[in-house]
Amino acid sequence: MIRRHLGHAGRALLVAAGLLCVALGVLGIVLPGLPTTPFLLLAGFCFARSSERFHQWLLSHRWLGRYIRNFEEGRGMAPRDKAVTIGTLWLTMGITIVFFVPVLWGKLAMAAIGLGTTTYLLRLPTAPADDRATHRPS
Repeated sequence: MIRRHLGHAGRALLVAAGLLCVALGVLGIVLPGLPTTPFLLLAGFCFARSSERFHQWLLSHRWLGRYIRNFEEGRGMAPRDKAVTIGTLWLTMGITIVFFVPVLWGKLAMAAIGLGTTTYLLRLPTAPADDRATHRPS
């Protein structure tokens, strides 16, 4: 596994990056415009390559684990998560493009990023609806 080839400093850096991504992902749950899923997936990536303990903690987390488990197992995203993610993406991108980006090339670049992200999300497998209920926090 990659863990053996990183060395102590590399593993520590990946653990720190993973913890930062978890924190940003949790903030993204309550702050509009800050994404949750990409940060949690990046945290899962960092932990899988640095710390089995942190990776298992994230996978088994009551609220956050579903995102990573579905992605790692190839089930993709739950339909509601896709819809909320795409809706939030375009709401925040639209507001930013209209009100905060003054130059045309910046507006076009943001729109292209939004389109690419939307295409990626739509192409992801959709997890069965009952799978979401199984892992949904109470």
